Amino acid sequence: MSNETDVRSDAGQEAQQGALDATNLPGGARAAIEAVLMVVDEPVTEETLASALELPLEHVGAVLDELAQEYADQQRGFMLRRLGGGWRIYSRPEYAPVVEQFLLGGQQARLTQAALETLAVIAYRQPISRARIGAIRGVNVDGVVRTLLARGMVTEVGQDPTAGAVLYGTTDLFLQRMGLDSLDDLPALAPYLPSAEVLEELAAEGLA
Repeated sequence: MSNETDVRSDAGQEAQQGALDATNLPGGARAAIEAVLMVVDEPVTEETLASALELPLEHVGAVLDELAQEYADQQRGFMLRRLGGGWRIYSRPEYAPVVEQFLLGGQQARLTQAALETLAVIAYRQPISRARIGAIRGVNVDGVVRTLLARGMVTEVGQDPTAGAVLYGTTDLFLQRMGLDSLDDLPALAPYLPSAEVLEELAAEGLA
């Protein structure tokens, strides 16, 4: 019995040692939270951060508030913003022209084929999440959506009440560039795109 107890004790210690402890990482929990915020594409809740990093919820909330204030006080080129119950890092609005110039390489830059296809999906299926856009196109669309946001062709229009994902739609600039008075003037292409029911099935299978 003593041998079995020793083995179980050793296994338990190994499991504890293998568990994530953000407080022991270089920079501590604060730096760990920053690292996660730098890679998320959708706003992440305090509960999700606390669970993933195994930190107290109150501590995570306090760190987020401190980071948001620190970025604002230091006049960084980015800010930490709370949106729809989640947190995400955004570039500051006053630097939008600089970011757009970098992304586009000039005002006359043309949209790529991938951007045009993604824009079409958003136009016909809005409001739509980034994951569902990717499910329709069959590829990762994160970079393309960021480009369309920078170009002012699409914008965030809300959040999915079920999944909490950010929803995207087209802008007035899109209508102007397309020569349309409203979305009702779009050509009848929608029947060729997956229906809401098909998208729900993809979501259930983990593809959307």
